Amino acid sequence: MPRCCCKDKAKSIIVKGAAWINQANYGTTEKKILGSYNNIDDLYVKLKQEKVFLFPVKNFARFDFVSKMTCCLVALALGDANIAYQKDCKQNIGIIGTNSQGAVEANREYFKDYVVNGRKSSRANLFIYTLATSPLAEAAIHFKLHGPLFYESSFDISFSRLLQDAKGILRGSDMQNILVVENDQEKSACFVLSVDESVKGVSCG
Repeated sequence: MPRCCCKDKAKSIIVKGAAWINQANYGTTEKKILGSYNNIDDLYVKLKQEKVFLFPVKNFARFDFVSKMTCCLVALALGDANIAYQKDCKQNIGIIGTNSQGAVEANREYFKDYVVNGRKSSRANLFIYTLATSPLAEAAIHFKLHGPLFYESSFDISFSRLLQDAKGILRGSDMQNILVVENDQEKSACFVLSVDESVKGVSCG
């Protein structure tokens, strides 16, 4: 993959690593990882065995599907970019994301659970995922990302626009890295954008 470079007067921004997951396969661009999986829990087990996850994700079994996918995706992308993380070490890395359905499926599951319980109560852990930002927040918590978190509705924005917004955030901050996530039920991708003043590459606008 061309090492994409976006220059302004003070900073150049490159794609340091990237990962993708579809319904049956996953891969990365720099390290050329390519694999297959049966379901999202199977993928999580595989990535733990392959040391892509450096330590287990707390309460992973309780996550909704999109949150599980997001954590797996971010783990692959950080590994592809050679960015290590630790349990007790905060990192000044931001994350910005979008998806096409928001939290529609999570809201549907929450309502089903509410009905089953006689419209009097519902499980709190289901309510969390009715918020479209929750998958990004779960990833930020696990990977100790303490930069800004942004969610933009894909009804109003394309992924290329999301990349442009991420570049603007990097240029206007003291961060060195930001993750750009597009996560849907059928396909997902994550780019690691990084500041690199020494790299010259193909301009990406």
